[in-house]
Amino acid sequence: MTSAPMRILSGLQPSGRLHIGNYFGMMESALKLQHEGDAYYFIADYHSLTSVHDGRLLRDHVRNLAIDFLACGLDPSRCVFFRQSDIPEHTELAWILSTVTPMGLLERCHSYKDKVARGIHASHGLFAYPVLMAADILIYDSDIVPVGRDQKQHVEVTRDIAIKMNEAFGEGLLKLPQPRIREETAVVPGLDGQKMSKSYDNTIQLFEELPALKKKIMSIKTDSTPVEEPKPVEDSSILALYKLVAAPADYQAMVDDFQRGGIGYGEFKKRLLQATTDYFAPFREKRAEITANPKFVDQVLAEGAEKARAVARKTLARVRDAVGLG
Repeated sequence: MTSAPMRILSGLQPSGRLHIGNYFGMMESALKLQHEGDAYYFIADYHSLTSVHDGRLLRDHVRNLAIDFLACGLDPSRCVFFRQSDIPEHTELAWILSTVTPMGLLERCHSYKDKVARGIHASHGLFAYPVLMAADILIYDSDIVPVGRDQKQHVEVTRDIAIKMNEAFGEGLLKLPQPRIREETAVVPGLDGQKMSKSYDNTIQLFEELPALKKKIMSIKTDSTPVEEPKPVEDSSILALYKLVAAPADYQAMVDDFQRGGIGYGEFKKRLLQATTDYFAPFREKRAEITANPKFVDQVLAEGAEKARAVARKTLARVRDAVGLG
């Protein structure tokens, strides 16, 4: 008997233009996984409602995210790509899961605390975010969830909720997923040295126009080490970003130059600018092609929604039967 292929599930919020932290922290690993198993990738627009309260803006974000994902190498023939809101089964399952989810489990989630501390409105949706995320994962019987290190807790919460459901309504009702984390790129530094995040306003957009890209890279925060002195390698944002976009030999050459001294940070930033431009050039070309053919994006999302909903309906029917609905 042939075993079922590994089911991979990943989503990204359309809360603004993508940045290179999104790409190296999530997208790159997710795109590689589309060649390893049965991959499901979704645009998490339900989740974005916790922070985006402008309908036209949200639709623009969704459109741009879809184009960006396709431009970066998502292959609709190898995966299922869809809008979360095209699958209403997500929200029904989220309600069912919420009836067995302990309040204490949600109160311990650091993401909620972090967002409230940064000034995001403390809504029920923000608090219950992990339950909807659990529904996103569990409704497709996902085996693997590629996430950044800061999202690992949400997969652990998903497992806890699935265990609660299985204990209440029958062992094996819901599959327990596993997180997969790329430790070496899980945290991408921003312009100020903190984690790259729209919340910190320290990002480099994935498809930044060249003048803006140059301005941002040249503004990366550095110390005051004189030109002639060796530069500290540890915790260098320039080196960390360069490692992502440069060939290994070029990266090692920059490390050597840091340690040798005699070169200023401005020169290192110019190298980073060139390497970043070269790395994303093919993606830029692909994005231009896709943007010129809007019907292609509509077709990809419609076909993806049809495939995803067929799977989601089966899972929800199984859960509804187990809990006594219908």
